[in-house]
Amino acid sequence: MTRLLFSLSLIFVVAVGLLCTSTATAQQKPKYTDPKNTDDDFAIQGEYTLASGAKKGPALQVIALGKGEFEAAIFKNGLPGSNPKREDPVRIRATRDGTSVRFDTGESSYTVNGKSATFEEPGETDVTGKRIGRKSPTLGLAPPKNATVLFDGSSTDLWKNGRQEDGLLVQGTTSKPTFGSHRLHIEFRIPYQPLDRGQGRGNSGIYVQGRYEIQMLDSFGLVGKHNECGGLYSVKDPALNMCFPPLTWQTYDIEYTAAKFDDSDKLTAHPRVTVRHNGVVVHNDVELPGERSTTAAPSRPGPAPGPIFLQDHGNPVRYRNIWVVETKE
Repeated sequence: MTRLLFSLSLIFVVAVGLLCTSTATAQQKPKYTDPKNTDDDFAIQGEYTLASGAKKGPALQVIALGKGEFEAAIFKNGLPGSNPKREDPVRIRATRDGTSVRFDTGESSYTVNGKSATFEEPGETDVTGKRIGRKSPTLGLAPPKNATVLFDGSSTDLWKNGRQEDGLLVQGTTSKPTFGSHRLHIEFRIPYQPLDRGQGRGNSGIYVQGRYEIQMLDSFGLVGKHNECGGLYSVKDPALNMCFPPLTWQTYDIEYTAAKFDDSDKLTAHPRVTVRHNGVVVHNDVELPGERSTTAAPSRPGPAPGPIFLQDHGNPVRYRNIWVVETKE
């Protein structure tokens, strides 16, 4: 009888375990890393511009939220970057109807279909614009002769536990070389995770000297906070949200001046950083907290040089064309 009860209990535990595993698997949210293998919403998500003759019209960033749901950020004066001033867009949610989505403000409407956008306003002629795919002006920037090329697709020899897939560097690795003051170029691609939200949506980050994080995240169409793409994590919001749609190659060009310490390791000058996100300055000579590192940094403050750390937050972020030029302090 004891053996029978034990066997029945064992069967029950195994069955519950299998059920939980099955449920967990069923609840996993998709993480797309190939733009040719996504969902029906991906073709509609993106940036749209509208214009009427010489008059500059509004622009939209259309964000896929999964299962046919979308949010549009409608900018009156053009996309971030084309308009140097930070603008708070009008935000509207809508559901896909076949191959198009209609966003209605109550006074006007915008219909997008993955190729074009139509702006309708009572008493006015409809305005039609197009979906665009912006590219960073520093995409593919070649390293100078005096650069340390950390990754060009040929090997991961300069990375601790470095891995690559399809010629791209995988998240969660630290450079073997260390640096003081330097200029850095990196190209990164955020995965498409339409059902995820917040910090779970394409999260990674680059830590200069292993101490200070410039966040990487699918922040396309969001406000632009310190914990979103282009933000100095826990330090400062970017001047503009220059995040492109997921699965678009993006760039950071970083100028970092290391902290200075005296002979007793007392801080005498804070570190400083300038960050260009997709070619636009989002941080200009910002002072960093020399007494502490930012959240989850692997290295503490100090006079020693530090590595480049690419954070693994459980999302398949990929990198390419990474190089560093050391500068005088």
